[in-house]
Amino acid sequence: MRTHRGSLLSIAAALAVAGCTVGENYRRPDIAAPVAFRGAPADPAADPVSLADQKWFEVFDDEHLQSLIRTALVRNHSARDAVARVEAARAALGITRADQFPTVDAFASAAAVRNSATGSVPVPEGADRTNTAGTVGVSLLSFELDLWGRLRRATEAARADLLAAEYNRKAVMTTLVSEVASAYFNLLDLDMELEIARRTLGVRQDSLELIRNRERGGLGTLLDVRQGEQLVYGAEQVIPAIEQLIEQTENQISLLVGGAPHAIPRGRPLEEQKPPPAVPAGLPSSLLDRRPDIQAAEQNLVAANAIVGVARAAYFPRISLTGLLGFQSDQLAGLFSGPARVWQFVPQISQPIFNAGRLRSNVNLARAQQELALIEYDRVIQTAFREVSDVLVQYQKVREIRGKQELLVATLRDRSRMSRVRYAGGIDPLLNALDAERDLFDAELTLVQTRRNELLAVVQLYRALGGGWQQ
Repeated sequence: MRTHRGSLLSIAAALAVAGCTVGENYRRPDIAAPVAFRGAPADPAADPVSLADQKWFEVFDDEHLQSLIRTALVRNHSARDAVARVEAARAALGITRADQFPTVDAFASAAAVRNSATGSVPVPEGADRTNTAGTVGVSLLSFELDLWGRLRRATEAARADLLAAEYNRKAVMTTLVSEVASAYFNLLDLDMELEIARRTLGVRQDSLELIRNRERGGLGTLLDVRQGEQLVYGAEQVIPAIEQLIEQTENQISLLVGGAPHAIPRGRPLEEQKPPPAVPAGLPSSLLDRRPDIQAAEQNLVAANAIVGVARAAYFPRISLTGLLGFQSDQLAGLFSGPARVWQFVPQISQPIFNAGRLRSNVNLARAQQELALIEYDRVIQTAFREVSDVLVQYQKVREIRGKQELLVATLRDRSRMSRVRYAGGIDPLLNALDAERDLFDAELTLVQTRRNELLAVVQLYRALGGGWQQ
């Protein structure tokens, strides 16, 4: 009998291992990647290295910014949520994978019974009024033979979900690094704008004092005074507006790093924040393997492909096994004797016959979801190519604008200086000096914003290329 049971279990195990897998194995779709990114300054084939191959702390070398990013990667709510989702997906994979293996439970029980001598049913003379029974053994609980690969496909889908969650976590890291860096550079830009506004206010107050002195001496008019006051009041109202934006940006960074609103320490000022000497885009084909959102979309496609196999496997018979092996006796002393042995082996098979098209509809639903996942995968890839090209063009044009703006500021500074001298000497009217100061103030603010935009373009390019998740 023992040999017979062993043969049955061996056959069941062999069938489970040798079973086929319903459904097609995943194959990556053919994606026509462009030879080069549009807007790339040089032939990427000559230099396949990409800016995104560098770690984020190599791209952003400001120590205060690095500290903020490190804190955000640990404490940010979105980052913590992504980590929790990875753990949830890992647990779901363990649950799904466990269905491929038998569940074996051990059991044991003992019962002691004493019959009453005065009961309604008398115990015969000489019989023992105290009786003890026991049971011990192991049981095999509903083990399904995965002949058609239904459980294996379900495990494949759960494993793809886990990888997708992990890639989504990396995508959150990429976004978080870029958001913290962008907010930090915006904060440095506002600091510079505030400095320019205060410096301009001081110059305009000096000019107003000069105008008032000339008006008192009969060399100027009340109109000149009012025009000077206009410039002073204009500069004064800019300062609280910039201070408001500074505090709001600090609050934004505080939220990104997972803390309550607080002052943010600064490192080097904006004009000392130099972009990398080179920002190569690399090969477009490597973008498919670097950007975590593309990898996550592909794993969603892998999962959808596996779910089709799960749905198709429902057409085939499901074979399950249950078993029991142990000992049972009404006397504990003879529990493990030969006659007390008990075993049970119950194979079961079920085959769908009529379900009103439910199985066919499940397969059609799985295939439609697979098609949706394929469309999403292609959309994410094309969006990534567009983002890289957009930022490459933006970076080049912002650099050109910054060069021209620096020349403009240098010219306006010279013009403003000469206009004040000529007005003080009575050569030029006040209007020329006021116009020069107004134009210089606007140009200096624009230059600061252009320098910030150049740094932001580097941040956006780094994110678009898939950088920021490397540890």
